[in-house]
Amino acid sequence: MGKEAKSIEVLGNLLKCQVCGHDQFWHRETLMNTAGASFLGFDWANKAADNYVCDQCGYVHWFLSK
Repeated sequence: MGKEAKSIEVLGNLLKCQVCGHDQFWHRETLMNTAGASFLGFDWANKAADNYVCDQCGYVHWFLSK
């Protein structure tokens, strides 16, 4: 994918893939689109979630800030 995979810590714990148990991930950010904001053209105002993609199997772990 062209991104550097690395270990990720979440709340003091090393993240392990829920599917394959691998511990190397690459990061991406995804907007959490809502129908109302999209309809009005305000997609930019939606919250973003952090995604950590397993470098071995591709499973995506989603984290939304509170």
